[in-house]
Amino acid sequence: MTSASSISIPARFNGPPGSGNGGYSCGVLAILLEGAARVRLFAPPPLDRALSVSCHEDGHLEMHDDQTLIGAAYPAELKLDVPLAPTLQQAQQASKSYPCYENHAYPSCYVCGPERTREDGLCLFPGPVNDWTLLACPWEPSADTLDASGNVRPEIVWSALDCPGYFAAVGADLPQTLLGELTGEIRAAVPGDRPLVVYSWPLGSEGRKAWGATAIANQEGEVLAVSHSLWITLKKTDQAGQ
Repeated sequence: MTSASSISIPARFNGPPGSGNGGYSCGVLAILLEGAARVRLFAPPPLDRALSVSCHEDGHLEMHDDQTLIGAAYPAELKLDVPLAPTLQQAQQASKSYPCYENHAYPSCYVCGPERTREDGLCLFPGPVNDWTLLACPWEPSADTLDASGNVRPEIVWSALDCPGYFAAVGADLPQTLLGELTGEIRAAVPGDRPLVVYSWPLGSEGRKAWGATAIANQEGEVLAVSHSLWITLKKTDQAGQ
């Protein structure tokens, strides 16, 4: 376990306006643990604030904004049946059908917002490969997302494992939701010098809850990172207040 007394989420890494992207916010906490982690968000992560991090006897971590619990991370074991990765060509074609190039709920989202450029965001725009049982898009990481070895920094990998799962989980209706929980595992270094394939698939729904999974693969089809995500559809009163 890596120790840290505080974490700050820079304003660049927003999801909804004024709060952190869910994947990035989970990632900065998850990477303090070894291996796979499950991160639950309890409140919108604030931007550009020092968030305190505490470690508990059972090994889980908590992130607070003063007295408000923002998130908690737990060591986890992630078991997923991961489908074969689409080809890069399939991902490029699928991305043309991304449903939110217009009328995006959060168009400035660091991961999937169409208002962001590749130099400023991840520009992950997943669309159906054949139908909504599998979505995909290409990813070309920008230089500033890489570490000294030329690999994508782990908190950025966690960011990429976030939003694509939403589109798969909720399907074509695209209700307004927020990330409730993200379980992720980085299985191998994610290289930043070549195009990658990000793909996602649905895992079912119940009431206002929906589950999705996301994987990142290289062009040879090797799965480098995976996630399981829980999404909570906002109540109409919450949506009216956005």
